[in-house]
Amino acid sequence: MPLARISLRHGKPADYRRRVAQAVHQALVETFDVPPDDRFQVLAEYDAESLLYDRHYLGVERSDDLVLVELTVGFGRSLEQKRALFRQIAQNLAEAVGLRPEDAMIVLVETARVNWSFGNGLASYAPAEAVAA
Repeated sequence: MPLARISLRHGKPADYRRRVAQAVHQALVETFDVPPDDRFQVLAEYDAESLLYDRHYLGVERSDDLVLVELTVGFGRSLEQKRALFRQIAQNLAEAVGLRPEDAMIVLVETARVNWSFGNGLASYAPAEAVAA
């Protein structure tokens, strides 16, 4: 049920963007046990004036190839799973598009499962509402 928002600099070819998206999804499948068909991603490209970041924050040297990955996920993953996810995304991006690990920034946003609707106007993971007699 993750929702991935992937942001990067404008100008990368479509195949690069496709491989970035696949690398992120594959890491979720491998480390968070996300089903392969549970894929919801938004890719956004920004020009230099609209993708702002500190090139040296926390001693990490970032370049213009920075890829920001924001994942909205349900509660319940352990710290070990989160660390494994971060490592796997960085590794997958390196293998898929040659991205340096320094240029992979990942943020997890956790939310209760009842906050998700996958369609039909229904709370997909909430118990059915009681019907008054």
